[in-house]
Amino acid sequence: MGLYVMLSTLTDEGRRTVKERPARIKEVNREVELMGVQVLAQYATLGPYDFINIVEAPDTATIMRVSVELGSRGTMQVTSLAAMNLEDYIAMVASPSSFQ
Repeated sequence: MGLYVMLSTLTDEGRRTVKERPARIKEVNREVELMGVQVLAQYATLGPYDFINIVEAPDTATIMRVSVELGSRGTMQVTSLAAMNLEDYIAMVASPSSFQ
């Protein structure tokens, strides 16, 4: 399973939906989980992104499908980033064979 960061920005329509039905956020999380992605953490943020989600998925193709599905609804724009556990990253960089 891979780790991913999903950054999302609500559209005008998405903001209206959240204002009228805040519980819709949790409904979308359940829909994402039915698509094979586990939501590990979710934060509402200020700034260029409205939400930051840490998710786990079997592969990049699954994250791509989820991003396209969510974006196609017209309520949000999604940016997905592959992520790596810091300990795994340090081990990978420290390995002499990782740069050959």
